[in-house]
Amino acid sequence: MNNLQSLSYYWPELLLVTTILAAVVYDLLTKPSESQRVGLLVFAGLVLTLFANWFTSAERNITLFLDSLALDPFAQFFKTIIIFSTLFVILISRKSNELRIYRTGEYYTLIAIMVFGMFLMVSAIDLIMVYLSIEVVSISSFILAGYLKQDQRSNESSLKYVIYGAFSSGLMLFGLSILFGLTGTTKFFEIQNVISGLDTSSHFALIIASVFILAGFGYKISAVPFHFWTPDVYEGAPTPVTAYLSVAPKAAGFALLIRFFHVLFTDAGLFLESENGIPTIPWPQVLAGISVATMTLGNLVAIQQSSVKRMLAYSSIAHAGYMLMAMPILSGNGVFAIMIYLVMYLFMNLGAFFVVIIVKNKTGGETFEDFRGLGWEMPLVGIVMALFMFSLTGIPPTAGFIGKFYIFAAVIKAGPSFYWLVFAGAVNSVISLYYYMRVVKVMFLEGESKEEHIFPSILESALIIILAAPTLFLGVYWAPIAEWITNSLRFFHQGI
Repeated sequence: MNNLQSLSYYWPELLLVTTILAAVVYDLLTKPSESQRVGLLVFAGLVLTLFANWFTSAERNITLFLDSLALDPFAQFFKTIIIFSTLFVILISRKSNELRIYRTGEYYTLIAIMVFGMFLMVSAIDLIMVYLSIEVVSISSFILAGYLKQDQRSNESSLKYVIYGAFSSGLMLFGLSILFGLTGTTKFFEIQNVISGLDTSSHFALIIASVFILAGFGYKISAVPFHFWTPDVYEGAPTPVTAYLSVAPKAAGFALLIRFFHVLFTDAGLFLESENGIPTIPWPQVLAGISVATMTLGNLVAIQQSSVKRMLAYSSIAHAGYMLMAMPILSGNGVFAIMIYLVMYLFMNLGAFFVVIIVKNKTGGETFEDFRGLGWEMPLVGIVMALFMFSLTGIPPTAGFIGKFYIFAAVIKAGPSFYWLVFAGAVNSVISLYYYMRVVKVMFLEGESKEEHIFPSILESALIIILAAPTLFLGVYWAPIAEWITNSLRFFHQGI
């Protein structure tokens, strides 16, 4: 479909771009003390974008802009996840004391720009679009991570983010250029056809390209050994930004990883031994190894942390490892498991970070010491935080248990060759129990009980309850989510 025809199907992104431009203009016209209003404008624009996404993408399976973007239920699913997480983060950002002394018009505008970049990521079926979308998201993330200009840790996190981001982007771009050189095209499905007919002389170049591209994708999802930026950036960035980076860009990264490896490796016959005689890297075993390394490092280092925020940063690395367990399979069951895990992860992880924001607003800190006795002093916050910790561990009947159940079930269905991966995942879940339950122990079993109870503001209470309710309810009844994801997999099975 040519560019002009594509515009009629591109309403969600056009609404988003309009929102971004309106936010820039509105911020210029408002006083610094009133810049919070830009957040409401962006929030309203994202709500309209959400509705447009539902109505525009429903049941369609087409390509846009000369086969650069895919409009399909698979992309629609991830766009919905991205918008929902963004809406929650915008609301909680308005209550964060960290941002109170700064003009936040640019902050909300940058978040909207990130959403646009992630929309491109989940729909990209062209190498150039892949790189451009990742750069849009990365550059916006660099600025947001260092938004607390008067905080040395925030400045440091932004600088580290830029250095690691530039290095990983360079690696990925090198891999993309090799792939283009081998195939002579940037379109995923044209590359797929060419790869299927390559002879053994192209073997080494294809391996190098694949490894470099995987490094770029691994950086976006915080997979080991591309995770080094994550703990420092998550700790130094404003907590709402940390919460956002742990969910939305990670979801977009997994969407891109799934689409890329499915089209270029599974469909082209190179994910396992190729039919045309080209020996290839045992990608399932490589991805399984990365998964185990990611979850193990994340969990073992999380145990040693004294800051709850930094602990959750390493925890997010571990959860990327859990989701990567389903990547070596790359069957319908594997992708379904990753998608349902992301839905559950959205609620429990955002909820945990939002509690950290509430505690930091009250105490000025985010260490375990600041959580001492919190369950008695702020009972609502303590109860929902305990629920989020149980869910992140994967204890029934919480949403986290359902997410891990589908991940483990998909790996078990893949056959005995992956049973060791299930064992590694189970052991890591047990390890994670230690540091998650440590939060509960500090809140309820340490400190002194107080007669006077403190309750968060109405907005803060509403947000954590809205996040806590699905965390519990989806552990008991998740059929609508499963049906939605099943419908979102239609493109994946049919292809374009």
